[in-house]
Amino acid sequence: MFKNQTPHQLSVLIALVTSGIVLLLYLLLDALNFARIENWRAGLLLLVLFAVTYYANYRFIRHFIFRRIKLIYKVIHSSKLPAGLNDTSVDMRKDVIGEVENEVNAWMQQQVREREDAARQAVFRREFIGNVSHELKTPIFNIQGFIHTLIDGGLYDEQINMAYLRRAARNVERLQSVVDDLEAINKLEAGQIVLDLVEFDIHDLCDEVFADLEMRAKERNIRLTYKEGAARHYMVRADKETIRQVLMNLIHNSIKYGKSGGITKVSFYDMASYILVEVSDNGIGIDKEHLKHVFERFYRVDKSRSRDAGGTGLGLAIVKHIVEAHKQTVNVRSAPGQGATFGFTLEKA
Repeated sequence: MFKNQTPHQLSVLIALVTSGIVLLLYLLLDALNFARIENWRAGLLLLVLFAVTYYANYRFIRHFIFRRIKLIYKVIHSSKLPAGLNDTSVDMRKDVIGEVENEVNAWMQQQVREREDAARQAVFRREFIGNVSHELKTPIFNIQGFIHTLIDGGLYDEQINMAYLRRAARNVERLQSVVDDLEAINKLEAGQIVLDLVEFDIHDLCDEVFADLEMRAKERNIRLTYKEGAARHYMVRADKETIRQVLMNLIHNSIKYGKSGGITKVSFYDMASYILVEVSDNGIGIDKEHLKHVFERFYRVDKSRSRDAGGTGLGLAIVKHIVEAHKQTVNVRSAPGQGATFGFTLEKA
């Protein structure tokens, strides 16, 4: 009965009930000849009683609600209440209790989300620190071994000195790659990289990337080509150098994980306001359970094979951040043994 009633309505209802009880009592006494009051006096008495009852209940309910609301707000609001706030601030014509209930429910849901987010962040930090440590530990350990061998006399052994120095140099380059990729991701996440949006031909840019990776593809006997029907040139509006990095990462990955003698294909699809770019290979593919994680930092589908193939484990994370910085989308489709297809959209010029 009283559900969803405003304090004003509740005060009126209580006053009416009180006046009705008094009226019934008066009628009963009148019927028994215990009391007799002229009708106009009885009406005036009831009117005064209604007004007094309404006002008393109005003040009590408003004060009661304000005290409870104030306590609740002290718990759910991090900021202090205004200094001049008092019980007259309560709008008695609104469903104050309902509004507070909604705020408390929203606060509880926010607390749950914050706790879940904090737990995820804690797990992420632990995994991130562990991954960074693992990525840096291997090249550091190798460099230490090569240098100590040279210090212990290997420097004067012509059969190993230059070989060990070259190996140490390669491991230093790997360390530098990890640091550079981490710096790039941090800048992208912090919004510190300003995109230089220009209009350019995405097909021509892909030709340049093919030329840059031609030797790497020949080493693995993989052919770089375009999908049938993808000969058309499209103008897009984006940051050319960061999109070059996206294409380099995706095509390099297709070479690295493609099967020897395989093929890497690039295709373009006109989607009205956007161009969809896809890079496909016919390599080892990716299990379904791994697909949702491939864009995470340091995530490797096959950890041992991935490290043997080189790379920092950050390439796809960088791809995702660059594409999202353009306010576009990136996705992956794959199945074991059937290769993988990575696609991203760009704004059409």
